[in-house]
Amino acid sequence: MGSLTTSPWIYALVAVSVILDVFVPVLPSGVLVITAAAAAAAAGAAGSSEPVPEQVPDIMALLVIATTASVLGDLAAYRLARRGGPRLDRAIARSRRLTQAQERLGTALACGGGALVVIARFAPAGRSVVSLGAGKMQRKVKEFLPWSALAGMAWAGYSVALGYFGTQWLGTTWLGTAVSLVALFAAGALAAYLIRRPTPTATP
Repeated sequence: MGSLTTSPWIYALVAVSVILDVFVPVLPSGVLVITAAAAAAAAGAAGSSEPVPEQVPDIMALLVIATTASVLGDLAAYRLARRGGPRLDRAIARSRRLTQAQERLGTALACGGGALVVIARFAPAGRSVVSLGAGKMQRKVKEFLPWSALAGMAWAGYSVALGYFGTQWLGTTWLGTAVSLVALFAAGALAAYLIRRPTPTATP
């Protein structure tokens, strides 16, 4: 990881990982973003009046790339589910999580809100469930895309801030990265709890 974070290839690796982890949630996209941000903080690549060395990740470029890749991955899953056939329908029907997410997401978007999309971005596999659910329910792009963009910005901003400020405050890259990862997983656990929590039933 040390050699990767000092190479321009870190940007491509982050982009590919973030795009693909909507289909393969085990990909460590959050780990990559945090590690790259921690490397930038350790080298003083952000918030400094000095020119940023070419071999050090630029914090703003990392933020833009992670956000853009997140939205592109969401849209890819959304389009796939929207055009999916009977095989995909059967796969979703067999998944209790996908079925429940479809119901909750449909209600949230119909009411003009998409906080569920933002929360799900932090939960393990939540991004996959929500993006596929939105496509399967034939939600309009204008209903899903703004919330996907907000979710991508929130997730990327949180991950970059964890790696950067964690390293600055704690003074060492490895410790800052470790603490940042714990904070990222804690946010994921909280998001998963909020998604799985039953929706209150209105009293007639």
